[in-house]
Amino acid sequence: MKKLLLTSDGLSTEKIRKEFLKLVGKPAINIKVLYIPTAANVSENKSYVEIDKKNIFSVGISENNFIEFDLDNLGRNANFDEIDAIFIEGGNTYYLLKRVRETGFDKVLIKLLNRGAVYVGISAGSILAGPDISISQKENQFGLTDFTGLNLTNRAISPHFQKKERGIINSFEERTNHKALPLNDGQALLILGDVEEII
Repeated sequence: MKKLLLTSDGLSTEKIRKEFLKLVGKPAINIKVLYIPTAANVSENKSYVEIDKKNIFSVGISENNFIEFDLDNLGRNANFDEIDAIFIEGGNTYYLLKRVRETGFDKVLIKLLNRGAVYVGISAGSILAGPDISISQKENQFGLTDFTGLNLTNRAISPHFQKKERGIINSFEERTNHKALPLNDGQALLILGDVEEII
């Protein structure tokens, strides 16, 4: 069964943290996390990365069960056995999609999800899960021409939403025929099988 938690800014609220633990369905101390920071590698200001990690640890995840795996640094072998949750960090979605494809990590991801792992998107990681990443307002300076996301959901997530961006979302929907879902910080789309709920 598909288990996704697509957030605007990670496990930033008590409610989202509770829903995450419920989705995984085991005590926090036993949850094994795979954390992909790659989208942040091209960000000038990376201060949000430490905040997002702090929020992950705040639910009781043990540092021993936290595997950081950067798609730009594949020199070491990571053990993906028994992964309970995959966190895909925010940053530049175009760069993230490029690296996910180039490294074949999209195939690894699907295997993990089919085994029951929970997909947690943070900003760019949430956009990646959708059908088309061109809803991202970051710059595509990486020569990407195919904007097809992972298609884990048919909604294109628009994180950090502000009212002034409504026009951008409308034109995205007209251009692509995909439905967009704007999320404010502190909000998330929870998908469990065929059931969807905004937290």
